[in-house]
Amino acid sequence: MNILLIEDESLVARNLQKMVQELDPAAQVLAVLDSVAAAVAWFRQHPQPDLVLADIQLSDGISFDIFSQVAVEAPIIFTTAYDEYALKAFKLNSLDYLLKPIDKAELQKALEKYKKLENTHLLSEQLKQLIGGTAAGSKKYKERFLVTQRKSLVPVEAGEIACFHKEELIYLHTFGNERFIAEYATLDEIQDLLNPAHFFRANRQYLIHIHSIDRIRSTYKGLSVHLKPPLNQEIDISREKAAAFKEWISE
Repeated sequence: MNILLIEDESLVARNLQKMVQELDPAAQVLAVLDSVAAAVAWFRQHPQPDLVLADIQLSDGISFDIFSQVAVEAPIIFTTAYDEYALKAFKLNSLDYLLKPIDKAELQKALEKYKKLENTHLLSEQLKQLIGGTAAGSKKYKERFLVTQRKSLVPVEAGEIACFHKEELIYLHTFGNERFIAEYATLDEIQDLLNPAHFFRANRQYLIHIHSIDRIRSTYKGLSVHLKPPLNQEIDISREKAAAFKEWISE
């Protein structure tokens, strides 16, 4: 579990990190950010974390300002010394709302809530793939995508697509080293259009074609998959998804 910590009080941040690592030794804190500006910049330059722990009141504003400037798909656990923001927090992608000083037992409950949510999401994805595999003979999958190239529309065959990659926008990468903007809002939407025998949802950022895979190695997080040139990308697959990935690639 990769966690982004947004907290402007260094002592509180250190205590939170310590509690997280005591409660889940496998968890990794990717960064500790102390302002709205730093968080916005981080989200624009990095893949989405699995979970965000965010103080509401920061040195240069409130953390809600972050989520109005960048798209954050990860669940958020808000922390604050005040309860006046609770309603607004739950209107966002909020998983929980913890009052300071943070109680370790309450943090544990929030982390367990995240794990249950993640397991439910994983089971849903596996069920989609199972149903998709069963109905592969009857369901018609998308064979090509129309993309814009120099003010013209160009068809790209699904078999030519190495992967879809979500940053601020979703990009389609071909085996011929071309990159186009995919005019879709989410990877979930694209995944439903593709044959699950050919494409796998590796994580929140990547939807990969089976022929794009160069090599696979085990890591303490799960699996690390290296995509073939010209992509040359190393992407992570969580331990929870590793079994489904191995089954998919060996079919």
